Amino acid sequence: MRKIPMIFPGQASQTVGMAADLMASQGPAGAFLSAIDDTLGYGLAAIMRKGPAEVLTETRNAQPAILAHSVAVTLALGERGIIPSLVAGHSLGEFSAAVACGALCPEDALRTVRRRGELMFAAGDEVPGTMAAVMGLPGDQVAEVCAGVDGVVVLANHNSEAQVAISGEVPAVAAAGAALKEAGARRVIPLNVSGAFHSPLLAGAAREFGEFLAGLAVKDPAVPLVANVTARPATTATDLRDGFARQLTSPVLWHDTMEQIAGADAPRVVLEVGPGRVLSNLARRAYGNVTFLPVGTVDDLEGIEAALKELDS
Repeated sequence: MRKIPMIFPGQASQTVGMAADLMASQGPAGAFLSAIDDTLGYGLAAIMRKGPAEVLTETRNAQPAILAHSVAVTLALGERGIIPSLVAGHSLGEFSAAVACGALCPEDALRTVRRRGELMFAAGDEVPGTMAAVMGLPGDQVAEVCAGVDGVVVLANHNSEAQVAISGEVPAVAAAGAALKEAGARRVIPLNVSGAFHSPLLAGAAREFGEFLAGLAVKDPAVPLVANVTARPATTATDLRDGFARQLTSPVLWHDTMEQIAGADAPRVVLEVGPGRVLSNLARRAYGNVTFLPVGTVDDLEGIEAALKELDS
């Protein structure tokens, strides 16, 4: 067995056609994906393969689709003797990470993120909100500017030193965006989301999700999971369950999470497991001493052992 740190992507990594090659493959990945419709009680696999994009992008579909893809790759890596030494996931990706470290079974995780997505989707209808990416200002300064704006707007994602996201009421996000540009932000980009994720506007959804989580079987992780809400390793089921519940209204501390994974005692290689390469692209700019390998397709899986041998040589 080879143990390697693994990170798992969050929402916006979905694309029409995702995991189609894995669905057609033999082994645990194909078997898992062939059962996701039965697990969820609706036709997610067809939405993943064929779209349309606007349906796949709906939070209630995108979240289980990304988790299904990530878990399938995790299973395929395990079949090749590659398992995690440490895990973390960006927002939704934390549930994929929980499967990888043995804290959640794949089917429970799939049902959980479907429920999470449903609640977040409904919250966007009940309490309209939005988000925006902010480039070129540190997180502390962005949070300070948001605090001076009327209405609800907060720092929601701290993705890197130069990229954060804000979330809140539509007029407040617009006002904060203008103020941030005046403060020196290079760009403020509205995000195509259905609600104010990771903000106080999701308090109602968070309460309902907490009730759902009370019945979820969570085990102590076999390897540490660096949690979004603390950026510290969670080592017990209680810690994980608490983090899952707090996620919806708390900021994603991804920059600090990556410091735990690729900072002072950096590994030589980190795998991004699932669709896309958003997290790898973010990390490469900050951690040039670490090789980030996205693994999301059958071709990636077939090449992973050769890539790891090359890094070892």
